[in-house]
Amino acid sequence: MLLRARGRFVVIKVEARLYDSGMAELLELQSLTVELPTAAGWVKPVNDVSLRIAAGETLGLVGESGSGKTMLSLTLMGLLPPGARVSGEARLASKNGSAKSLTALNEDGWRDVRGQEIAMIFQEPMTSLNPVMRIGAQIDEAILAHEPNLARDSLHRRLLTAMEHAAIPEPEIRAQQFPHQLSGGLRQRAMIAMALAPWPKLLIADEPTTALDVTVQKQILDLLDRLRRELELALLFITHDLAVVANVADRVAVMYAGRIVEQGPVRAVLTLPQHPYTQGLLAASPTLERRPLSPIPGTVPKLTELPPGCAFSSRCPFRSAKCEQAVPEFRRVDADHAARCILL
Repeated sequence: MLLRARGRFVVIKVEARLYDSGMAELLELQSLTVELPTAAGWVKPVNDVSLRIAAGETLGLVGESGSGKTMLSLTLMGLLPPGARVSGEARLASKNGSAKSLTALNEDGWRDVRGQEIAMIFQEPMTSLNPVMRIGAQIDEAILAHEPNLARDSLHRRLLTAMEHAAIPEPEIRAQQFPHQLSGGLRQRAMIAMALAPWPKLLIADEPTTALDVTVQKQILDLLDRLRRELELALLFITHDLAVVANVADRVAVMYAGRIVEQGPVRAVLTLPQHPYTQGLLAASPTLERRPLSPIPGTVPKLTELPPGCAFSSRCPFRSAKCEQAVPEFRRVDADHAARCILL
């Protein structure tokens, strides 16, 4: 597909994926804000974020390093550093149809949610897995954290089922091995098995394929997509790779300096990007077409030095004086596609 992005042509393959507006919302964020204390004052790595994820849907979260993607995921896991302040709303649907406010949970409440309702796969499994515990014991631990009285034979069946879901070959043998005895791909599959073992409803994948070979990346992406369909998981897929988003996500949200600057169906956002930052990411992405890459000039501003207006204005080729006066509100392109830009 040929895409024109503000004077540049970008080639990117986008699969047609439909978003069913009738799907039940599993997670809904409304103006979620996280403040952290620093020596230079309070900063907001997550700033006025509103998102929704339906059961069985994949939402891609895209942005440069330092844009707030990982901090948002840690907020949803209740793993913020001491002293953090959270405002706004994050509501998670329960099995009985009611909704649970994540921002109102205490630590005991988070222990019930973390792992059992929301699970996370981290970027580098070797820093997440315990190097001196066997793989099976670590997966057992994830199950027993929520079902401490589970019988030993039931626990073993759950262990093998989780490993089979994660497509780990010879699960009985792999369960007895240590992390260093597994390849990078198998370690990531072990992390997926550990996340799936308590049967969560929402799975957060924080750049799970970054450290893997391209062939293994494809296997992991296919695995996550299959699990989403078979287990009716909601998947929040965090990445900086737009090609990955094009192939795994139903919808995409683009994050910059703590804010969502554009969101909508993946096909609409990647073929007709409305925010200059999204257009810049596409122009800087390598494709099969021979063309010079066009990097976005400058860097993401420090959270302690954000301008009063659009945070992207200093790097935007289309900026005007109006951009620096106030943070732009979301402007809708259509019913499910919007961007924070005064040019719309």
